[in-house]
Amino acid sequence: MAGIFKVGVFDEENKLISSLKNLDDRGIRIHEVYTPYPIHDVLRIMKRKSLLPTAGLIYGLTGAAAILAFLYYTSVIDWPIVYGGKPFNSFPSFIIITIVLTIFIVTITSLGTFSARSKLVPGNTNPVFNERATDDMFILVLSDSEVNEKEFEEASELLKMWGAVEVVEKTFDEK
Repeated sequence: MAGIFKVGVFDEENKLISSLKNLDDRGIRIHEVYTPYPIHDVLRIMKRKSLLPTAGLIYGLTGAAAILAFLYYTSVIDWPIVYGGKPFNSFPSFIIITIVLTIFIVTITSLGTFSARSKLVPGNTNPVFNERATDDMFILVLSDSEVNEKEFEEASELLKMWGAVEVVEKTFDEK
């Protein structure tokens, strides 16, 4: 990621949210927002939607079906042991292991999907816009490539007017 970025630092969630709404009303595109805890209004204002819950549901349904198919195959088709009047398909004995393995599959595949989507791989370095981004400050980032020049220049005054503690311009070069 290369370019020039305006970084607005806020100390309160309300100031960040009002700045986001004001920028959205003006049609200024926000590059990214970093917060110390999840704020669902941010995704709504930025008009972004996460597909991770949908992916988790698909992983869970697929995993549960595969586990049940495997358990049925191994205990009924491949090696049926009939003793003491045991039914061929003893489904209740499959429930606990199916639930546990489904949770495991959803957890691992969702973690893998999130890591791949976020490009969190060994050796990858992401730019740090502010050292306190996930400690106690709320960071709003505007990119010069996503905003026209006039709006980018007046962004500093607007962010300060809307409650930014600090507005810094940072440059990152492509590596």
